[in-house]
Amino acid sequence: MKQTITVIRGDGIGPSIVDATLKILDKVNAGLEYRFVDAGLVAMERHGELLPATTVDAIAQHGVTLKGPLTTPVGEGFTSINVALRKKFSLYANLRPVKSFAGTQARYEDIDILTVRENTEGMYSGLGQELSDDGETAKATSIITRTGARNILEFAFETARREGRKKVTAVHKANILKSTSGLFLKTAREIAKAYPDIEFNEMIVDNTCMQLVMNPHQFDVIVTTNLFGDIISDLCAGLVGGLGMAPGANIGKDCAIFEAVHGSAPDIAGQNIANPTSVILAAIQMLNYLNKPEQAARILHALTDVIASGDRVTRDLGGNGSTTDFTQAVLERL
Repeated sequence: MKQTITVIRGDGIGPSIVDATLKILDKVNAGLEYRFVDAGLVAMERHGELLPATTVDAIAQHGVTLKGPLTTPVGEGFTSINVALRKKFSLYANLRPVKSFAGTQARYEDIDILTVRENTEGMYSGLGQELSDDGETAKATSIITRTGARNILEFAFETARREGRKKVTAVHKANILKSTSGLFLKTAREIAKAYPDIEFNEMIVDNTCMQLVMNPHQFDVIVTTNLFGDIISDLCAGLVGGLGMAPGANIGKDCAIFEAVHGSAPDIAGQNIANPTSVILAAIQMLNYLNKPEQAARILHALTDVIASGDRVTRDLGGNGSTTDFTQAVLERL
């Protein structure tokens, strides 16, 4: 019996890289059927709203969603639809793994880091944003709860244990942000005591960024709050070749959304040159979540071989292949 998942093709390059990924999922007989819904600028054009009720209903009904990139304006306009989805479905855990692939132009080799980011609280959640009438003063509110901190920290340690990882680093700014970061760090120390089999250490966020550049191999699992996690996970992506090589999973108790973490790249939309790897890796995360490890492993093996060989890879990977060429190379190996 096939399982239906929700698919949001997204904006810009989203449709092309999502469609490429669906062909790959079909090739490995993943046992999936797709319900396509809209969000973002496409939804605004078709339905007059950024996040239609039909989309929300489909996500809730099917529980698992594969999503392409959505446009978020910088500095003005509507707020992030991604943030809205995380809040709506209480997707409290954001998993951003990065792993080195032979054949990329990355600066490092043998990187394998998992960033576990709290996804609904903190400064990045968008709470309490105000601009004074005269436009001279802006405010935003950061809220950390013990329950939210405990949930993400337990998730990080449980994930580390399940995946056979050895070390969890809690990243904070408790030396300055003594209330919010302080509560997160205190909770991390408490939770760590229940996992004596996993090494625990703590690191201030600015030092973490420096250490990631100088010696990234010291990190295994990083767990942190929302804004810090957003920044650190992008930094980690830079270690392995950029956001095109990094997937993201948003996990809640009853719902999960798997996505490309890069932007919609409207400047290259429709040119058939985008690298679909981020969405393909997100689909691999999704298959593992759905307890389909065999299909996930097959796709990862084929993708790894294509990138290592340089066969029809896209220009960001040093080649001249199109999105279609790249996808075909993966399909042939499957």
